[in-house]
Amino acid sequence: MNKEVIIEKINDFLIDEFEVESDDISPEANLKETLELDSLDFVDLVVAVESNFGVKLVGEDFVNVKSLSDFYTLIENKLV
Repeated sequence: MNKEVIIEKINDFLIDEFEVESDDISPEANLKETLELDSLDFVDLVVAVESNFGVKLVGEDFVNVKSLSDFYTLIENKLV
């Protein structure tokens, strides 16, 4: 799966399941501040990633994830 498909899928479920405004989605968007995802949203995000990409995420995976770009890269690296 290429990065463009990963980005499209992530953006789609952020809009559909997390009610993130499409205007707020950009690679540099901060997950907590810009997209306003809280700790419960992160649990749901892990579930969405598992169902959409078939990869498991743990808390440590998010240590260096601040922006949406970081998140895209995390998923891309998990799929390799």
